[in-house]
Amino acid sequence: MAAKDDLGRAGEDRAARYLRERGYEILERNWRCSQGELDIIALRRGVLAFIEVKTRRTAAYGHPFEAVDVRKRRRLWKLAHAWMQAHPHEAHGRQLRLEVIGIIGDDPDTGVLEHMEDLR
Repeated sequence: MAAKDDLGRAGEDRAARYLRERGYEILERNWRCSQGELDIIALRRGVLAFIEVKTRRTAAYGHPFEAVDVRKRRRLWKLAHAWMQAHPHEAHGRQLRLEVIGIIGDDPDTGVLEHMEDLR
């Protein structure tokens, strides 16, 4: 379990660097509430993005994006709304969006990174 946690943490670190390089302002990482956790909350061009990061060593059990199915998206929206209630000043009047970053490779720093914006 620790190796999986380390892989996930390294993937989130890479995702945060990637997002900063593209002009995102990281507002929060690993925000938790009673309903669950949001990996990254970021702001870019006035859009508040709630970003799920999925890191895999291989695609043998499916692409990381496949893990963010309809049920997971519903849960992410609920978490996004919980974050907005907890942070009304940051959220007020903002356009919202779900995004997913998938990383595949033994080393998240060199693995293939894909970014899906405006997940529906």
